[in-house]
Amino acid sequence: MARESESGFPIDPVYGPGALSGWDPAGRLGEPGEYPFTRGVYPTMYTGRPWTMRQYAGFGTAAESNARYRQLIEHGTTGLSVAFDLPTQMGYDSDAPLAHGEVGRVGVAIDSIEDMRVLLAGIPLDRVSTSMTINAPAALLLLLHQLVAEEQGVAGSRLTGTIQNDILKEYIARGTYIFPPGPSLRLVADTFQYCRAELPKWNTVSISGYHMAEAGASPAQEIAFTLADGIEYVRTAIAAGMDIDDFAPRLSFFFVSRTTLLEEVAKFRAARRIWARVMREEFGARDPRSQMLRFHTQTAGVQLTAQQPEVNLVRVAVQGLAAVLGGTQSLHTNAFDEAIALPTETSARLALRTQQVLAHETDVTATVDPFAGSYAVESLTDAVEEAAVGLLRRVEDLGGAVAAIERNFQKEEIERNAYRIAHETDAGTRVVVGVNRFQLEEEAPYEPLRVDPEIEARQRDRLARLRAGRDRSAVSAALSALRKAAGSEPGTAGTANVLYPMKDALAARATLGEVCDALREVWGTYQPVDAF
Repeated sequence: MARESESGFPIDPVYGPGALSGWDPAGRLGEPGEYPFTRGVYPTMYTGRPWTMRQYAGFGTAAESNARYRQLIEHGTTGLSVAFDLPTQMGYDSDAPLAHGEVGRVGVAIDSIEDMRVLLAGIPLDRVSTSMTINAPAALLLLLHQLVAEEQGVAGSRLTGTIQNDILKEYIARGTYIFPPGPSLRLVADTFQYCRAELPKWNTVSISGYHMAEAGASPAQEIAFTLADGIEYVRTAIAAGMDIDDFAPRLSFFFVSRTTLLEEVAKFRAARRIWARVMREEFGARDPRSQMLRFHTQTAGVQLTAQQPEVNLVRVAVQGLAAVLGGTQSLHTNAFDEAIALPTETSARLALRTQQVLAHETDVTATVDPFAGSYAVESLTDAVEEAAVGLLRRVEDLGGAVAAIERNFQKEEIERNAYRIAHETDAGTRVVVGVNRFQLEEEAPYEPLRVDPEIEARQRDRLARLRAGRDRSAVSAALSALRKAAGSEPGTAGTANVLYPMKDALAARATLGEVCDALREVWGTYQPVDAF
């Protein structure tokens, strides 16, 4: 049903080229929900229901994070997005020497199934979608989530959510890798196969450009290098014997949304068009769902400032609006104080309220693809597409994403753009409000949320009790089965799917670090090559 404007004029659910100027006489844009999906992956988009409102949260202990999740659900969050601390991201237990000083700092510490039980206690896992920002040990956290759901009586077939599981971007921009690219890609392929059989509604990878953008990538670089990684994952899955239409509908993407609203809208539209063409023409995908680029968006943390942090409320609102106008499927809006510390309960609630205002108080949900036919946006869409396709060709000429990573191609391109941005900011030609223009002589004091330094000691005690109370022989047998599945000798690749023995080990209360150490013994660890 059509909505009305404030003046009482009808707003059509979809506008076409004949509405005003006939911008698209040849039909090159297509319709919403149809190939090449420039105008969105669903015919009705937000006119039927709004995007999924996620809030990225997790800090300290599992109990503290669980309390924050419950608050967010009470305030209207429809999907959780879990942040893990650095030791968890790197596959180390909280009592490992390398974990000292980092436990619970940038996310929640998860060492075993006992922590995951606490993290998800009281959360209806059959109704709340869970996104987990985890990469190298993504399969482990997914299995822990499944094990806890099964204890709650929720079958894997009913679980919905996403694991980031995008290891290639870690080699490019972020650095939380464990294993070399070959075994890492094998683990991704095993996860694809496992989820197809056991968790059919789960999104098995969230191919991420967000972290490349945070490292300095331009919009064109962000989508080019992200789609190149996506192509590599598709090839890996096909090489493992999977049919394109069996796994491609569960692929998803993760992009940033900056304050440059027009180019961000153009970027999202160009990315959909490129991916649809690659999937249909290069890989022969027949299922339209395989050709759809579905994505989650997070507002740009790198653009938040510690100076005058309240101004970040304005930035986040503009960034969120750009994501919505670009057709995102889910959205996380950053809290205004994240440039200083972890968000407080008040700032996290304000971030969610920003999305709710966009969804319920504006008219951007009244019609699909409001910018369709805009001279500026259509021109920018073509320009971003052309630049991104050119970069994709350069990656292909180097032999694909992994070969290009080994040549440091993506990293060097991103660093070059990051230097340009920094130079423009320092010179004042790029205005950053409160930083190089419109500064205050004295900033108002702000009290950030602080993580309790005793968390690490408490996690160490929990691990000691866990190890003392479990069946050590069962853990040892399960880890041996995992090593056998991964390959009997270091550096060799096994043929069995490693997620099944991995699940058995976690159910026997093996820790995350112990499981990752078992795989390190077989697969080794990645040592980056510095090009300089």
